[in-house]
Amino acid sequence: FGRHARFDDEPCEVVSDIRPEPELKQDYIERNPVITTVQVVPDLSEHEANTQQITFADRGFAHVEGGWPKEVDPTEPEHVIRYRKKVEKDEAYIASVAALGAEVEDLVRQNNAVDIYEEYFAGSQADHSSEQPYAKTLTVFRDPCEIKRGASYISWNPDVENRKCAVAYSILGFQQQPEGMHLSSYIWDVNAPNEPDFELRGPSQLCCVNYNPKDTNVLSGGMYNGQVGYWDVRKGHTPVDTSPIEKSHRDPCYDMDWLQSKTGTECFSVSTDGMVFWWDTRRLGEPVEELRLVEKSNPDVVLGAVSVEYESIAGPTKFMIGTEQGTVLMCNRKAKNPADRVGTSYHGHHGPVYSLERNPFNPKYFMSIGDWSARIWMEDLKTPIMTTRYHGTYLTGGTWSPTRPGVFFTIKADGEMDVWDYYYKQDDPTLSVKVTEGTPLTSFNVQDTGRLVTVGAADGSATLMELCEGLYTPQPNEKQSVNQMFDRETKREKNLEAAAKDARNAAKRAGNRRDEFKEVSDDAIAEVEKNFLNMTVKSGETFSDKSPLDA
Repeated sequence: FGRHARFDDEPCEVVSDIRPEPELKQDYIERNPVITTVQVVPDLSEHEANTQQITFADRGFAHVEGGWPKEVDPTEPEHVIRYRKKVEKDEAYIASVAALGAEVEDLVRQNNAVDIYEEYFAGSQADHSSEQPYAKTLTVFRDPCEIKRGASYISWNPDVENRKCAVAYSILGFQQQPEGMHLSSYIWDVNAPNEPDFELRGPSQLCCVNYNPKDTNVLSGGMYNGQVGYWDVRKGHTPVDTSPIEKSHRDPCYDMDWLQSKTGTECFSVSTDGMVFWWDTRRLGEPVEELRLVEKSNPDVVLGAVSVEYESIAGPTKFMIGTEQGTVLMCNRKAKNPADRVGTSYHGHHGPVYSLERNPFNPKYFMSIGDWSARIWMEDLKTPIMTTRYHGTYLTGGTWSPTRPGVFFTIKADGEMDVWDYYYKQDDPTLSVKVTEGTPLTSFNVQDTGRLVTVGAADGSATLMELCEGLYTPQPNEKQSVNQMFDRETKREKNLEAAAKDARNAAKRAGNRRDEFKEVSDDAIAEVEKNFLNMTVKSGETFSDKSPLDA
């Protein structure tokens, strides 16, 4: 029935022995000379083929029960049982079952003999270390509006089988929105990239948009006027509900994220007004909770937020904020002391932190992208453990690879995307792709499979690219090696921090000794000398007030 043949080792045996026959040589005549033709260039053939364009269409089928006689009501169990007993007693029924049983028996035996789900190369992994990495452009999603707006935010559908991504379009420059500018953002389908799959309309232009991980039909969005809303693609193009403008942010809502909750309706938003608002999409009349972003060391200065990072693995109440002042804040919504809700501050960037994300394989390490570099941090240290070299242009975003622990992406203002693979080298990017000709890249996101990435630009284009297999397929022992590298750099940074602390303490002690010496006046020195000489005087001898050192 198609079962694979099994081979065993057997000792060799002579099956046939054919001896040479000299008589056969007399039947052949040697041809001499032999004339043949040889071309200097290889023979080539030309072939043309036209690929047929396939149009995808959705079709639905409604399966209903049928085939019953008119006198039988299939909804009545008694009628069904009575009719089945009647049919099973029929001789034709028995003959047909016997005939079909013989055909089905062969199929069942074949199915049992051949495992159609057998993996012939289970456990083997391809080595991609020697191949040259590449990324190819599949398509470009272009803003259909006449007035071109920048692609400010990209969110992939969490369902990897449903290959759709939402793109938020906006012009974030202050008072640079021309009249007649459209306020819509769009959802694009990878299989039909020529026109948007769905339109998201709102009272203001969208600055960020995010799919709900529990219900992929629901999206949340933060708007330029500070409002927060959510859409349900099953209920139309307008938002189901939006927050009142008087209860919303005072600045554009630059980023937001969904929280882990039983209802799947909780989210939080951040803005450059220095406030964090928690929302429940079932009641958007006012925030459920709010937080003012100030550091403990400087409570009078409010920090504006431009990016947020939330990962339930690190803690359901913990989140991180990237500020426009270049500081990263570690926050805890349910801190024991309200003053500790804004915890550790990480200083390292000279400009806004445009992107902030934890490593998906080791959440205690996170990456921040801002100014001219990307930095990797460890929660317990206030200094970065690894830093990319300073580039000649601003970095505007990036993220970790969801499938490889040592790979991350960065985008730059000169239109170039860099792919870094720390598993192989740390000083230079593994791959640099010129996405646009000088147009700044503004947004970036990667699908959960790690194979497809979307890069948004300031001209409204969103380029869909497919990475080579080596950039998204995990390598052998990669997770262990990358964790060892992070641990090594963490220990190194702790040692450097301890050495710097000892140097500061030594300098402080030396400074204190110099200060004590400076505080001693000349009169005090003269008085000490006089007392010393008086204590060492011989009997009957006295010394004048003049110090012998002055002679």
